[in-house]
Amino acid sequence: MNLSHPTESVSRRAYRTMAIWATAAATLALMVIMLGAWTRLVHAGLGCPDWPGCYGFLTVPQSDHSIALANARFPDTPVIVEKGWPEMIHRYAAGTLGLMVFGLAGWAIRHRKAGVPVALPSFIAAFIVLQAAFGMWTVTLKLWPQVVTLHLLGGFTTLSLLTLLSFRLWRRARGTPRPPATPALSGFRPWLYGGVLLVVLQIALGAWTAANYAAVACVDLPTCQGEWWPEDMDFRHGFDVTQHVGPNYLGGQLLANGRTAIHMTHRVGALVVVGYFALLLSALWRRRGQSGLDRSILLVAGVLVAQVTLGMANVLLHIPLPVAVAHNALGAGLLLSTIHLAWRHHRLPEQPRVRAPGPAIINRGATV
Repeated sequence: MNLSHPTESVSRRAYRTMAIWATAAATLALMVIMLGAWTRLVHAGLGCPDWPGCYGFLTVPQSDHSIALANARFPDTPVIVEKGWPEMIHRYAAGTLGLMVFGLAGWAIRHRKAGVPVALPSFIAAFIVLQAAFGMWTVTLKLWPQVVTLHLLGGFTTLSLLTLLSFRLWRRARGTPRPPATPALSGFRPWLYGGVLLVVLQIALGAWTAANYAAVACVDLPTCQGEWWPEDMDFRHGFDVTQHVGPNYLGGQLLANGRTAIHMTHRVGALVVVGYFALLLSALWRRRGQSGLDRSILLVAGVLVAQVTLGMANVLLHIPLPVAVAHNALGAGLLLSTIHLAWRHHRLPEQPRVRAPGPAIINRGATV
């Protein structure tokens, strides 16, 4: 068989195999994001002061001898076993994800003659190396907020890229036909891309809020510290990206007025996202026709409502661990559901442009 011209069955089988692995990698990426949130919320981000091991060991030191040796190596950060395990479990999961991504890229290169995509898996593999570097800097720079924020955004980016790859592979594996054209939806593409961008910006605000431990700056709703707009907020201090490297940022270094500014900005961002999608999704729903976007629209709406509910519960219940982890997970869910809606809309056939009648036709019509 000539692999340079694979049969349809061989090509679909290759796509299906790769789609299964890409979906598994995307699922693991979501788990890594949740484990990262768990690690941060239990204040275990520096449970191991070195990288990639833990106090020079492959696992958290357990025996008296290992703990004594670890404390001698790092006298400024004595071993706390219950803090070390969340960090190492997160690293084990992230390391497994990296191996899966490299395997996916290698498999794609090896089977490229079967028509499977190579560029996107290779890019994800390169990106995961950068993400690993940010993971290292998160520890070695002692939770410097700038690096923590970029590391969190990198996790969401990895998840999004793997999900997009999965969408593409499953479509080719199943030979899914394109949905019918829906002229009423032809002008929504920029607005959907704007929605994706808006969700990314809100996630970035959430990452900055988490990196600076500003989630508990306001403990009441809908007001903050009993005021609709606290007068002592310091936005310049809260969004100072020139914080110097050096101190241990576990627990945060910002003053209260800076954290309040961050928290309130995140709240305002949530209101903007809700308002934008309320208008966008209602307009899409009215014009959906036979486009097949019904479930995608409802999915975004449902995830958005659940995410806002969890955000409010976080404030009112004072950041309970399960709710806070779920809030992080649904942040990823909102991003993925929005990307899925934009992707489904992107697959709608474009309407052919009607050419304006030329002079000859006009003249002929005038003669008639």
